[in-house]
Amino acid sequence: MDTEVLKQSDVSADGTTELLQLVSFNIGTEEFGVDILKVQEINRMVEITKVPQAPAYVEGVINLRGKVIPIIDLRKRFNLEVKEHDKNTRIVVVDIGGNIMGMIVDAVSEVLRLPSDTIEPPPELVTGINSEYIKGVAKLEDRLLIFLDLSKVIDVSEVAALV
Repeated sequence: MDTEVLKQSDVSADGTTELLQLVSFNIGTEEFGVDILKVQEINRMVEITKVPQAPAYVEGVINLRGKVIPIIDLRKRFNLEVKEHDKNTRIVVVDIGGNIMGMIVDAVSEVLRLPSDTIEPPPELVTGINSEYIKGVAKLEDRLLIFLDLSKVIDVSEVAALV
């Protein structure tokens, strides 16, 4: 498992703990986070054009300021129950290794600045979401946040071939 983010020097040169910035979002009752440097923008839901023979978790494509980008439904990707989109549903546009794509999430929560030492590697036995997708688990005051590894969540070669 890739835990580079967790192994980067937890203490900066001046002795303080390094801060990570994450965009947090919800899918069902769970809260997830991704590195803010991978997030380009967050948009309201728009009409999505279906793509024939795409993987089941790919909703289709959208036109984002003249560029066609694939849209992934994270509920489908994580094998969770599909639900109707509502006023809180968002498309989080991310850059994964130079490939721009969108992820449908139930709601975007906030931008968090967390000390890197609050993020622990995922436990050995993780139920529900495939543990290979998880970079770590952040311990917040009253909740846990699952820190996702986008390069493992989205098969870039499979999705990029659609556009």
